Amino acid sequence: MNRVGARSVYRYAPVASDVPERAVTRIPALAEPVGAGWPNHWRRPSRLLPRPEPIDTMALLPDQPPHWISWRGIPRRVRCADDPERVFGEWWKRAAETQAMHDYFRVEDEASERFWIFRAGDGEDAGAGSHLWFLHGVFG
Repeated sequence: MNRVGARSVYRYAPVASDVPERAVTRIPALAEPVGAGWPNHWRRPSRLLPRPEPIDTMALLPDQPPHWISWRGIPRRVRCADDPERVFGEWWKRAAETQAMHDYFRVEDEASERFWIFRAGDGEDAGAGSHLWFLHGVFG
């Protein structure tokens, strides 16, 4: 017989944060409503990865989406992409967040798979971030 503990059954609730990985929390499945609704002013993927994964890309800087990405060893040619959405760190939480800046793109490959990727930094100033690229989520 299997037993499921209270920590194994949960649901997600929104948290007021512009930083994607902080904008959601787990709560008990039968918890009272939190009173906050899911923000709908930014389109977010249905699945965020536990941690952003590095990808290889080729893109024109400072604000162009990649022409192709390679994720988990699979190259993908980008068919279309949205303009970048700039997300800043929450500087009021800790000083290191003042340098946290990500430019997110929604991209679609030739197989119609859609991904949420970002470049760390602004694409121009070396002090704004590493300018490395990451895949952070997958649209369902």
